[in-house]
Amino acid sequence: MKPLVILDRDGVINVESPDFIKSPEEWNPIPGSLEAIVKLNHAGYWVAVATNQSGVGRGLFDLAMLESIHQKMRDALAKLGGHVDLVLFCPHLPDAHCECRKPKPTLMNDIATHFKIDLKKTPVPAIGDSLRDLIAAQTAGCKPLLVLTGNGQRTHENLPADLKQIAVYSDLASAIDALLMSKAP
Repeated sequence: MKPLVILDRDGVINVESPDFIKSPEEWNPIPGSLEAIVKLNHAGYWVAVATNQSGVGRGLFDLAMLESIHQKMRDALAKLGGHVDLVLFCPHLPDAHCECRKPKPTLMNDIATHFKIDLKKTPVPAIGDSLRDLIAAQTAGCKPLLVLTGNGQRTHENLPADLKQIAVYSDLASAIDALLMSKAP
């Protein structure tokens, strides 16, 4: 079975925006993030993205536009010889009390189901920049990793006691380098 890594999108793969990423033109990768995903691909990992996208629920963009944004990400990765294997998202507002919005673990669990992986038995790294990413990962049984890009610095400064021991990296590239070095023979 191939190893799996789960990534948040905004603030991890691409630059975060307080005004939401509403179009492909607004989607810009964080330097080194796409290359990090390519490294995962070349090392034999599945790469999944789990992302809250409440801009859909807010009416800022529709599902077709969200797919266009994801297609820009896929195209940028393809130019470098990489890809993501699965993108799952929650389109709901924070107050919708849905089951799929992180910090609930549903997106993580759905990814595990897709890849036929038991998260309680397989330590799957889940990389995020916000507390809700880390809580979702921890609740699902993943190994939460924090990056300081996006909302990561603020998240790091306010980590609750039960998450103080997680690994923290400057960005996705450094997190992936450390992950791949730990798997080296």
